[in-house]
Amino acid sequence: MRVHTLDLQFQGVPQVIAAYLVEGPAGAVLVETGPGATLPVLRDQLRRHGLAPPDLAAVLVTHIHLDHAGAAGWFARQGVPIYVHAAGAPHLIDPGRLLASAGRIYGDQMDALWGEMLPAPSERVIAVDDGQTIAVAGLVFTALDTPGHAGHHHALQVGDLAFTGDIAGVRLPGSAWVDVPAPPPEFDLARWQRSLDRLRAARLRALYPTHFGLVTAVEPHLALMSATLEAIAAFVRVRLEDGLSREALVQAYVAWLRDAATGHGIAPATFEQYATANPPYMSVDGIARYWRKQGRRAEDERSRPGGQ
Repeated sequence: MRVHTLDLQFQGVPQVIAAYLVEGPAGAVLVETGPGATLPVLRDQLRRHGLAPPDLAAVLVTHIHLDHAGAAGWFARQGVPIYVHAAGAPHLIDPGRLLASAGRIYGDQMDALWGEMLPAPSERVIAVDDGQTIAVAGLVFTALDTPGHAGHHHALQVGDLAFTGDIAGVRLPGSAWVDVPAPPPEFDLARWQRSLDRLRAARLRALYPTHFGLVTAVEPHLALMSATLEAIAAFVRVRLEDGLSREALVQAYVAWLRDAATGHGIAPATFEQYATANPPYMSVDGIARYWRKQGRRAEDERSRPGGQ
């Protein structure tokens, strides 16, 4: 097996979004498609490896967010089977709700950022459940349900490596820092930590996060990811309790995040690459939503008969 990291040059910025071309003994598989906006770059990358889209045995996506699966419908229309988390499959077949949700976040930037997301023919979309194996191209992938970033998220294990989508965070090549992509509406701190525990239990030799590229120091990476996850969640929680407005909270978060990155030796230009891969305001919105939801749950518990 050989894994090739394909740089999709998102927004003209290198090493922000990857797709992975996996060569097996009986063909080739693509893991992640990136957004529709980067499809020309991806097609060119495949041509450089002597492949046209219909030559692929399958496309596997970790989850249905636009930066990971925005071009999946296009590949399905070329006759390529698309394997996706069972909860995400309906949204590849009919992406209307997904696009409406993204539109509320990105507004008039939608087309420039993500391009077109085509509905996938239903007969080409294969829903995958936790623990299910996918035998393609002479390889066997195992889907590991790993929520926390999104409820419809799989890490895709093959042998002793895994394609981790967003659940192992954002770590750019040559960097000693990991960032947490926590957009609304499904960030969940406890579930994310359990997903990291599941990756640890798999005893992996290598991780391939979509943002970006091979990670071989697996345990240190997961430990840093876990600690960073707790730190950013606590930062947002305290500022919410202090009553900061959303604008003030985003400004405080960006300043704090920049200091954390600098402390790990991240240059300003690299920090901007991180911000392209994972806009900080989105993590503020996702984490703030989580804490408000937790607060409402606690209030509901206290209001029940016998509650404290």
